[in-house]
Amino acid sequence: MSSSPKLDPSLRDTIIAKPDAILDDQDLMHALVAANERAMGGNIVDLRGIAMERLEARLDRLEDTHRSVIAAAYENLAGTNQVHRAILRMLDPMEFENFLQDLGGEVAEILRVDAITLVLESVQNDNDPSVQRLCDVLSVAEPGFIDSYLTYGRGTPSRQVTLRQLQQASGQVYGNRADWIRSEACLKLDFGNGRLPGMLAMGAEDPHQFTPQQGTDLLAFFASVFERSMRHWLS
Repeated sequence: MSSSPKLDPSLRDTIIAKPDAILDDQDLMHALVAANERAMGGNIVDLRGIAMERLEARLDRLEDTHRSVIAAAYENLAGTNQVHRAILRMLDPMEFENFLQDLGGEVAEILRVDAITLVLESVQNDNDPSVQRLCDVLSVAEPGFIDSYLTYGRGTPSRQVTLRQLQQASGQVYGNRADWIRSEACLKLDFGNGRLPGMLAMGAEDPHQFTPQQGTDLLAFFASVFERSMRHWLS
């Protein structure tokens, strides 16, 4: 007589009636495969089992990749919505001073940055009372400052968008907030022929919020819209 244990008839009938319930149960299938390998003995190479393990490993990698792609897509969509909301808010003000105040207020909150500063190059000094009133969001610098700031004075061509981490932020750009700014996104602005360039600096306390490895498409789009808004105000 066989020494193999007999299945309970009701359990056997249930399995025959619903085999998919077993096939869909990953833990149960692993147990069955392991029992089959023990029954074959250690000296027999189960090529089918090896192939199944490799297929399972590939499936796990594919699932991880799919999750990463979906997460990246959601993150990109969220970033796009952020930028669109910030642009719409930026277009609301009817006065230039309100435009700049919103930039350092609600626009910064929408973009989830801790500080925004508009840097304008000028041959004049920054003693104008309106500049003093807006010192938290507006900084006036001498011609050539922006390219030097973006390239650390190397004289190399500057990019439209520069993302980087900081050990010590610039007091000229961020004022008294420089002590806790640890990463920044710098958007170089072209205001048209005959006008000196500008720069929009977004600072964050989180050192990983802006890093050189990140994409810059959305920020480049934001910079283009901001340039057009500034040309309107400057005209």
